[in-house]
Amino acid sequence: MSVWLPSAPCTPGGCVEPVPAAAAVPRAVLRLTAVAVLVLAGIALSPLGGRIPAAWVRRWCRAIVRAVGVRLRVSGAAAPAGGLLLVANHVSWLDIPLLTAVRPARMLAKSEIRRWPVAGALAARGGALFIERDRIRALPETVARIAGALREGAAVAAFPEGSTWCGRAHGRFRRAVFQAALDAGVPVQPVRLRYRQAGGGPGTAAAFVGEDTLLASLWRVARTRGLVAEVEVRPLIRPGTHPDRRSLARAAQPAAPEPAWTHEAVVTA
Repeated sequence: MSVWLPSAPCTPGGCVEPVPAAAAVPRAVLRLTAVAVLVLAGIALSPLGGRIPAAWVRRWCRAIVRAVGVRLRVSGAAAPAGGLLLVANHVSWLDIPLLTAVRPARMLAKSEIRRWPVAGALAARGGALFIERDRIRALPETVARIAGALREGAAVAAFPEGSTWCGRAHGRFRRAVFQAALDAGVPVQPVRLRYRQAGGGPGTAAAFVGEDTLLASLWRVARTRGLVAEVEVRPLIRPGTHPDRRSLARAAQPAAPEPAWTHEAVVTA
């Protein structure tokens, strides 16, 4: 366990339910092919960086979610412009395009991702802020880097739980990243991410936990029918409303998962 990336008890065998209604293999293959094409297109355009309109980036992220067979529902007010710390609970690799669909942001990512094929290059070109999870002494420097990006007017996205959880359980928001928002004097935009299966009940098919591999998770999601991703943009926390990072993290922390999700939202995808 580290100050940035504590471990979660969730595992594929213990938390992820079997796919209740599997799509045919050819359909799942077509979905993954579509995702690969979109990702490669994103890599090809990534050198343009900030010259790509934010609306295009949001549409691209929503297209990735739809391509893998997931319906997207978003509720809440639009995230504001300017420096902003965007925080959410962490369940899946899908969380990244979902947050970017709310507002394109520089992702806070563990340094290992930089070495991942394809995803590492895409994250680096997208301006990700990589952190050394095993170097506690690097924490003040990392907080200062995040605060600097926020002062410059960038949005920074982070998953303060520090690890993925299955969605039925959740972790506690770590406080360190909230210090950057306090230092920069910018608002915090909490987002709650939930996944449900066909019929409306909570679903764990999207969970990317424990020793799960990215390929296995991609295949499971692509074969799941009726999977819905719910993105709840919660009320903005304005600067100066909380005196310290502890209370700020507590205010941004979503409530415990409910036994059943009956959230009504506007379909935007």
